[in-house]
Amino acid sequence: MIRSMHKKSHRYRGHGTPLIKCLTECNKGEEVSIINVNAGHGAKRRLANLGLVPGTVIKKKLEAPFRGPIEIFVKGTKLVIGRGLASKILVECNEACSF
Repeated sequence: MIRSMHKKSHRYRGHGTPLIKCLTECNKGEEVSIINVNAGHGAKRRLANLGLVPGTVIKKKLEAPFRGPIEIFVKGTKLVIGRGLASKILVECNEACSF
């Protein structure tokens, strides 16, 4: 079922359907919008306190080597979050995203 959903979103990508992926899959310098956070209550609360809630536009700045933390720019502030937590943040890309 996941495979069929993936093909469907890829097929209609050029017609205005947004591309959804996790924050760790985004490229450096890419500006994306948060859709959902797939984490537990404590992690969601921590991210909400940092300003990472659905609808927020963020920009991925740096990615540390060897699966290290990720630096993002949120509402005029630079934040560094671990890769495990970043992988639970689902984002929507604009049309300029590469697949």
